[in-house]
Amino acid sequence: MSSGQLVVILCLMQSQTQYLTYKHPFVLECGEVLPSLTIAYHTYGAKNEAGTNVVWVCHALTANADVSDWWKGLVGNGSLINEQDYFIVCANIIGSCYGSTGPLSENPNTGTPYFSSFPSVTIRDMVNAHILLREALGIHSIALLMGGSMGGYQALEWSLLEPTRIQKLFLIATSPSESAWGVAVHTAQRLAIEADPTWNSMDANAGAAGLKAARAIGMLTYRNYGIFQEAQTDPDPEKIDNFKASSYINYQGDKLVKRFNAYSYWLLTKSMDSHHLSRGRGMDLMAALHAINIPTLIIGIKSDILCPLEEQRFMAAHLPNAQLVEIDSTYGHDGFIIETKQITTHLAPFLQ
Repeated sequence: MSSGQLVVILCLMQSQTQYLTYKHPFVLECGEVLPSLTIAYHTYGAKNEAGTNVVWVCHALTANADVSDWWKGLVGNGSLINEQDYFIVCANIIGSCYGSTGPLSENPNTGTPYFSSFPSVTIRDMVNAHILLREALGIHSIALLMGGSMGGYQALEWSLLEPTRIQKLFLIATSPSESAWGVAVHTAQRLAIEADPTWNSMDANAGAAGLKAARAIGMLTYRNYGIFQEAQTDPDPEKIDNFKASSYINYQGDKLVKRFNAYSYWLLTKSMDSHHLSRGRGMDLMAALHAINIPTLIIGIKSDILCPLEEQRFMAAHLPNAQLVEIDSTYGHDGFIIETKQITTHLAPFLQ
């Protein structure tokens, strides 16, 4: 799709969230069509004259486009990826609830929100939406494409869709295909949502209690045994209820319910389940990875039980131009957001 075919409306809000409105049918991989598409995004800094300083960040499951807020210490003023040196872009994925078209959006054909009728989307659909935004912003080359967890899924997919656009690739705590373990975790989370009696009630707050339970399941995989023992063990051996670990899990569940939506959570976990780089390409997963010749830095976290080191080692073995760094962290999968000092130590020389 050329930029001349785009109808673009860019709105700068006080929050710095901007919007691209694509007033054409957007065909999804499942075969269904969205009549139009809105993409919420943030930009920071400015493109240099040659357009060679673009850093595009792909976000994970429940994050948003404001990457300087959720990846503090790595992106933003005073960080390695900063507004003075780079033009930074982060777009909210379609299917989310942070401004891009998703289950809470109005269906133009009915005049009411989609809710559970929103069609299934894949990682490839998300990247195709990113490409529309890239074209609208006049970006011809991405100096660094980066993402962790589900954000890494998008970065890998994009590397196959537009390999000549991407100069360097940074992946952390991610994988070229969703594992059976990941699918099982997501299925358990969706079962929790579906067990909520309000689920599918065609209301924006449907499934809230189920979402809280789904987040509780997720927290067990985002962290690990060691960090729970260290941070959430009760010092009082006489206690028989109201344990510190229980309070922490309840707090994290309530926190997500206040900022996210069950319809989007259910849908996006399905999107992760379908992630497989070789799908529809007539090759196996190893050949798909071998086709990505972009210089790539991979970081794996030794304590990560959701996207374990085996997955990063597999990528490093089959990507022809990759280097793997394994870091220590007590935070498990969440280390990709928390361990910004370690990440900076390894990413800085890779950028140079």
